[in-house]
This record gives sequence, C-alpha cells and structure tokens, in this order.
Amino acid sequence: MDRGSSSARSNAAQDLHDQGVVLIHVLSIYPTQIRLLELVRELSGGSGDFAERDRIERAVRDLAGAGLLFRCEGLVLPTRAALQFHQILNDEEAGAL
Repeated sequence: MDRGSSSARSNAAQDLHDQGVVLIHVLSIYPTQIRLLELVRELSGGSGDFAERDRIERAVRDLAGAGLLFRCEGLVLPTRAALQFHQILNDEEAGAL
C-alpha cells in the first residue's frame, strides 16, 4: 500500500475531527460571540504550539467554505444552516430518549 495514500487519509480524518470540534464548540456557545483568537485559545488550551493553532484556523476556514461558519471582522459565528442542523440533531436526540 502506498504510504502517501495512507497519510492523506489520516490527514483527512484529522481535518474532519478538527472541524467537528470547532463546529460543536461554536454551536454550543451560541449566541455568545467569539473571536477567532479566543476560539484558538480555548480549543488549544492556551498552547502556543503553531501546529495546534494552524489546525483550528484551517478547520474554521474549511467550515466557512462549506457554509457552516461565518467570519466577520475576527468573529466566528455559525450560519443559519449550521444552526438549523444543530436544532434538527437536538430534536432528534430528544425524541429518541
């Protein structure tokens, strides 16, 4: 098996995990507004590690590109689509109990 292929899959899995962590965090604090720098600080535990900050910033960028987050003047907010999906999941979980 090609090592590059395996590495690409593991990178993609890590990216999806990071996106999930970021999206869940932003949705869980909504309607509180958060700045990107604060989000990075909260999710990295205040770590000064470049790789950790970069992973979070990349996740925000990818989620914004997918239409799930909105960035404006340093703020990171969930879009209406993300909020609607979150509501659907919450209603579905409540009904399953």
